[in-house]
Amino acid sequence: MILDVQDIHGFYGKSHILQGVSLQIGEGETVTLLGRNGAGKSTTLKAIAGIVAPKNGRVTFNGTTISGLQPHRIASRGVCFVPEHRGIFRLLSVEENLRLGARKHSPWQLDDIYRIFPRLKERRTNGGGQLSGGEQQMLAIGRALMNHPRLLMLDEPVEGLAPVIVEEIVAQLKLIREAGVAILLVEQNLEVCTQLADRHYIIEQGAIVYAGDNASFAADDSIKDRYLGVGVV
Repeated sequence: MILDVQDIHGFYGKSHILQGVSLQIGEGETVTLLGRNGAGKSTTLKAIAGIVAPKNGRVTFNGTTISGLQPHRIASRGVCFVPEHRGIFRLLSVEENLRLGARKHSPWQLDDIYRIFPRLKERRTNGGGQLSGGEQQMLAIGRALMNHPRLLMLDEPVEGLAPVIVEEIVAQLKLIREAGVAILLVEQNLEVCTQLADRHYIIEQGAIVYAGDNASFAADDSIKDRYLGVGVV
């Protein structure tokens, strides 16, 4: 097991957002965290990454407790977080953005990123602000890979993107998964989730209310209807 989250609580000011979240991810496993808007999905990722300091409980990564560490310390251990807003530098070129994330000993170097994301190679001299939404997402993922992740956490990576771009990003995430990188994915697109994931968690009002493997989740329309409001008939 590469990630073990046990009973963490998270607050924004006095608002108690996470109310005892527990989840686990195995080596090379892809896991989704699903739920309605405001359920606590993004806050869970931020708590693992150290952006929101988790209260109580414990986050263990690769056998070592990381809860309480600063975000840059957690990232240096191989936990890479791609936020919903992507966080790219709009005034820097694609290649400059990628080189900012580079680590000397990462198995993912510039040529590897350009192989997986050929669009980025075509746009390598363009500024980050000149890219489409899909290209910005590819850039954010590519930069995270150059930081040598053992766990890649993605928050809504295909939100608002055209179907053809969604297919492209899903194919690229499959390549990343096949390379052995564990992935924790927050995503509203259930088709994408079932294409990629080994297991699924559902969070509701700051607590995990469902955990199941991909086959069980795909077959259980009542769970999707009850907790995700997708109106499956």
